[in-house]
Amino acid sequence: MLHTKPPVAPTYPVVPECGQIPLRGDPMTGDRYYSREFAQAEWDRMWTRVWHVGGRLAQLEEAGDYIVHNFLKESVVMMRQEDGSVRAFYNSCQHRGNKLAWTESGGVTDGLRCSYHGWLWGLDGVLRDVQDPDDFAGGSPCGKLKLKEVPCDTWGGFIWYSMDPQAKPLLDYLHPIPDLLAGRGMDDLVRVVWRTVKVNTNWKFSPDNFNESYHLPTVHPQMRQMIDEDYRNTTFDMFPNGHNRMIEQGQPSMRADFPNMVEPVWEMMLADWDLDPKAFQGRSREGRRALQEAKRRLGAERGYGYFDAMLDDELTDYFHHTLFPNVTMTGTPDGLHFFRTEPLASDPEWCTFDYWYLVPRMEGREEVATVYGMRPYEEAEHEVSTYGEGVGGHHLGDFIDQDLSVAVAQQQGFHSRGYSDPHLSGQESRVRRFHEVLNDYLEGRR
Repeated sequence: MLHTKPPVAPTYPVVPECGQIPLRGDPMTGDRYYSREFAQAEWDRMWTRVWHVGGRLAQLEEAGDYIVHNFLKESVVMMRQEDGSVRAFYNSCQHRGNKLAWTESGGVTDGLRCSYHGWLWGLDGVLRDVQDPDDFAGGSPCGKLKLKEVPCDTWGGFIWYSMDPQAKPLLDYLHPIPDLLAGRGMDDLVRVVWRTVKVNTNWKFSPDNFNESYHLPTVHPQMRQMIDEDYRNTTFDMFPNGHNRMIEQGQPSMRADFPNMVEPVWEMMLADWDLDPKAFQGRSREGRRALQEAKRRLGAERGYGYFDAMLDDELTDYFHHTLFPNVTMTGTPDGLHFFRTEPLASDPEWCTFDYWYLVPRMEGREEVATVYGMRPYEEAEHEVSTYGEGVGGHHLGDFIDQDLSVAVAQQQGFHSRGYSDPHLSGQESRVRRFHEVLNDYLEGRR
């Protein structure tokens, strides 16, 4: 349907605390990335208090569906209830501690049954059935015992849980991220890529990396035809809860080979929206506003109805949200990139790196472009690999491969006696900010 008048871009609530927060200058020594004592402190004082992403709500379609999230040596099972809500429990039988759910996901009709002695725990965590109920002092334990529950909530189509019984409400913890992503229809996104890669690096590589764009010219030179990584044109925000945001403009960088000329990637992006690339030769960066106007004008009739809820800048730019401690959500005009690192219990120098690509639903579309080529417009199967090993460990998407190659090399460098503390540029301030928030948890200030 053609618009009879130009669509008006929406406006989001003003977030007054956007901006910079003074830094203390806490050192970022190398042992933070390999010390087992430091990793233990992270578990004791930080991981057990923050909110974790357990999975996607779309994985729990019916009552009895469950997913399991294993974190270090802990395991949490999240189950869809009869009333449609989701509750989370430690994945441990209250009888003698046996792990209840061993698969990543599944579905049950009456609850979780322990494989050791057959105890049955209902969807609500209450004990329903035991062997020989008459052999217990005080009578049958059924209806009296319950799995240990953990706080659980949903936002953005994600299921979240915390191991802290006194955890602050999820939306308070996430503030202001839900407001910043308000126009992206998060609840209805489809996860078309779901990959987990085991990597020989500490989990903090990911928040360090995604809290700055200083590495783009060196590590991701192919992006300069369409992403302006110049810090003078980039927005850097820090928020009191420990989350950060960085906004990069979608236009050729002045570091491109010919920044004022229309190079191939930018030429394709302009032409896709009926803009004549030749008209922007010598002034290629003016194509950004022209692209916004074209997408606003033509989006709905081309099936991009979701554009109507997005700001003009969201139609071209790259919005990187780093959620403390270990999640990054990057909003682009076409979808949302989700990145997460989690430590391995066996060694603080290893972690898992999750990459999900979530896209809006578009009528009539059966495939969607991803860093792995075209993928079906449907919920993806989970792909697991180890970086650098086997078929799945070498082709992770160009920019992901580039980031992980640096991660492995940097992990080795942290052991050097020649490294003590980074000498950071101003545009890397959010890296130190992340470590200072982590220190706040470890030292009892949060």
